Amino acid sequence: MTDTVPAATDFAHPLDPLGTDEFRAVTAILAREQGVGDGWRIASIELAEPSKAELAAYAADGTVPARRAIVICLDSGENATYKSFVSLSEDRVESFDHVPGVQANFTVDEFEECDRVLRAHPDVQAALAARGITDLDKVFMDTWTYGGAVIPKEFEGRRLGWSDTWVKNADGSNPYANPVAGLHCVIDVNTMELLRIEDSGGFEQPEVMGEYVPRHIPARVRDEFRRPPLKPLDITQPEGPSFTLEGNKLTWQNWSVRVGFNYREGMTLHAITYTDSGRERSVAHRLSFAEMVVPYRDHCEDHYRRTAFDIGEWGLGFMTTSLELGCDCLGEIRYLDAVLHNSAGEPFTITNAICIHEEDNAVLWKHVDHDAGAEVRRMRRLTVSSHVTVANYEYLVYWRFYQDGNIECEVRATGIMVTTPMPPGVSSNPHGTTIDNRTYAPFHQHFLVARLDLDIDGSDNTVFASETVAEPMGPGNPLGLSLVQQNTALLTESEGRQNPDFATQRTWKVANTNVTTSLGHHPAYKLVPTGAFPAMFDPASPIFRRATVIGHTLWVTPNRADERWPAGEFVNQSDHDTGLGEWTKADRSISNTDVVLWYTFGIHHITRPEDWPVMPVDTVSFWLKPFGFFDRNPALDVEPSPGAHGCHHD
Repeated sequence: MTDTVPAATDFAHPLDPLGTDEFRAVTAILAREQGVGDGWRIASIELAEPSKAELAAYAADGTVPARRAIVICLDSGENATYKSFVSLSEDRVESFDHVPGVQANFTVDEFEECDRVLRAHPDVQAALAARGITDLDKVFMDTWTYGGAVIPKEFEGRRLGWSDTWVKNADGSNPYANPVAGLHCVIDVNTMELLRIEDSGGFEQPEVMGEYVPRHIPARVRDEFRRPPLKPLDITQPEGPSFTLEGNKLTWQNWSVRVGFNYREGMTLHAITYTDSGRERSVAHRLSFAEMVVPYRDHCEDHYRRTAFDIGEWGLGFMTTSLELGCDCLGEIRYLDAVLHNSAGEPFTITNAICIHEEDNAVLWKHVDHDAGAEVRRMRRLTVSSHVTVANYEYLVYWRFYQDGNIECEVRATGIMVTTPMPPGVSSNPHGTTIDNRTYAPFHQHFLVARLDLDIDGSDNTVFASETVAEPMGPGNPLGLSLVQQNTALLTESEGRQNPDFATQRTWKVANTNVTTSLGHHPAYKLVPTGAFPAMFDPASPIFRRATVIGHTLWVTPNRADERWPAGEFVNQSDHDTGLGEWTKADRSISNTDVVLWYTFGIHHITRPEDWPVMPVDTVSFWLKPFGFFDRNPALDVEPSPGAHGCHHD
């Protein structure tokens, strides 16, 4: 059973995402006051979120903050990017500033237009015909963005894309099954002019089995892997879910959270609180993903430009896909729609963009006593999820809230690997894994950057590096058993650049040192670093210079409204970092202040044959765990499962 909550056109809360009428109003105001229309692209419109002070005033006395939008516009004829603030409350443009030397994010419209233009170009058709490819309906031109450091000198100053070429075996078959090696196009995305065809001549394409849709998989393969069917597994909640959803406000089991959405980050979570013994306590102001960097670790002609900034260059919101019952989520589900816009500023709705449901997750706590018997509680968790499709890859994002105060962020990567054919007589490549006949999948990395604005019992917090140290053997520790915990306050941004340490099991605690619990602790939440791996880049690499955020697992900065994007606001065609690498040079204080944690984690993808032709999910996650936030296990009051066999009831 599902209910869909329609996207609001009139906001009910200052943090609610922009609605359909608001997108139209922004577009109309810009057209009226700045002439933004034909020849322009509106690359992005998003809510200018109110400050914490404004939200506090709203909560205290109902003072409604001004409703404002941040807009990035592109004058295609002049190749000029503009950043604007538009007041919806006052029906006017507050500012409209040219930002020289940068490129706005790519839009879905441009991606689709490039495919159509390139396939229709006679020179591209001739290059395909030379390879025996004449059915253009089966050809797909996949346009990627350019990193500034590898832009050809003769094309500097243009808005550029470069293309891969793929050929489908049949209608409805895998578009990424058959790459055309050595054929790439460089295109001016403003004028849609083909600037250059890079054609190494190609070679005889290998025959591969790259299909995953059942009707396209050859019978011999289906028969080889046929397995016995599963019996039904039904998940039912006859009395409905245990959470409530009022607009975008979600409450469940002492948790309260507001769900947001924008073009760049996709799903965002706001105003996260936990009610503890009747007292509503703040845990986080805002949780989101701020960047995703995917460098392909292969310098060959097919891959040296392949370094995606999927959030900054494209936007997870624009890539969010609708979810459907029975496939993506199971159980008693509630959905939220999301409203976005095309490059003309016209709004559209992504139905069922966000899924909210409960999941059983085995045992929460248990003990078996010799006399009293077993006492056990099953774990229930609330999951808020969204899925994005970024060309060949899918990223499935799950934020999970637990009855014991834990928050888990899980990301699952699936989809289809980029592959490359090899010439006859060649069976391997040192920079990838052979996954089919004369075909390899290059090694690559998926760096995700989570932006964590925690407010532990208030906004003034201090971050501690928490490490376990073995005390030396000696008179005070004769058996060498003793461990001690060392908590070191991170006082400046340079100290806030941190990496995991297996030897000391380093974690990081965000604590409110202005508050002391009844046990003498400062309430804190611990960031448990999982899914972290080193960047493995030379600091001089042009790729690394664009995203120095991947050089450390954790960065800590003071919270600033204009510091939202860890590699910079405008990463499309960038050649250097304008984000964390620049901000933290000031080495500002991060002690007892409103701090933001930037956590870099992801997937170090050493490709496997088992990932082809469609990749089973690769799962990574991290945890935010209460540490001294509660005085005891906060899940003691969880009820036994009704009528559960073997559960002890008093």
